[in-house]
Amino acid sequence: MRYAVVIEKAGKGYSGYAPDLPGCVSAGASVAAVQSELAALIPFHLDGLRYGGQPVPQAESMVAWVEV
Repeated sequence: MRYAVVIEKAGKGYSGYAPDLPGCVSAGASVAAVQSELAALIPFHLDGLRYGGQPVPQAESMVAWVEV
């Protein structure tokens, strides 16, 4: 499954989250660090949901660019 993530500038570093996975967040010094961390964190987060008997949310968020 593929989840959309949002990575934003935060102070001197970056933070990121998966909109379809509340509570699945990361922070790091670079975009690449946050993206890598989220790639490892998302499967861990999903395993935690399964272990707790909670449903795994479907990936429904989409990413699009708007030209202005």
